[in-house]
Amino acid sequence: MNDATRSMRGRMLAGEPYVFDESLSEDTRRCRELLHRINEAAPDEDDERDALLRELLGAFGTGSNIRQPFHCEYGFQLHVGDRTFVNVGLVCLDVARVTIGDDVQIGPGVQLLTPTHPLEPGPRRARWESAEPITIGDNVWLGGGVIVCPGVTIGRDTVVGAGSVVIRDLPPGVVAVGNPARVVRRLPDDDDEQTPPTTQ
Repeated sequence: MNDATRSMRGRMLAGEPYVFDESLSEDTRRCRELLHRINEAAPDEDDERDALLRELLGAFGTGSNIRQPFHCEYGFQLHVGDRTFVNVGLVCLDVARVTIGDDVQIGPGVQLLTPTHPLEPGPRRARWESAEPITIGDNVWLGGGVIVCPGVTIGRDTVVGAGSVVIRDLPPGVVAVGNPARVVRRLPDDDDEQTPPTTQ
C-alpha cells in the first residue's frame, strides 16, 4: 500500500507522520470507555479492574498492578510485563509502542510520552505529528514524577530519581537523576534476592 492509499491509522502504526482523523476515532473511543470503567472501579474490585486492563492493553502480565487513576491514549500500544507495579497517576501517551518489562516499579505521577510534533510552524499548525517508541527494561524503578520522552530506552535494573526528565537512552544498572537525566553512579551486579538491601 502506498502513502496515497494508507490510512492515517496505518501511518501512525508504521511510525510515520500522520494527522488524527476518523480512522483513529474508534480506537480512542474504545480507550476512553475502558479507562472510565477502570478508573471508576471500587477499591475491592481488583479482579474486574485487571480484566478490563487485559482487554485494554496490548499485554498485562501476571501479578502486575496499575493503580487508579490511569490514563493512556490507545491502550493496545502499551505492553506491561509480569509483577510490575504502577502507582497512581500514570500518563502513558502510547501513540507508538510502550514496552514495560517484568518487575518494574513506577512511582506516582510518571509520564511516558511517545508523541512528537514538527518544529516547523506550518506542519505543526496543520496538526501533523508522529511518535517514537519507549522501552522500560526489567526491574527498572522510575521515581515519582519522572518524565520519559519519545524514543527512549531505559536498561534493566536502572533507577531514575524522582522528578527526572529522561531525554536519551540510559544503560542498564545505573542511577540517573536530573533534567535532563544524567548517570550519577553504577549499581553493583547482584542477583542474590536473599541479600538484605543496604540502607543509607
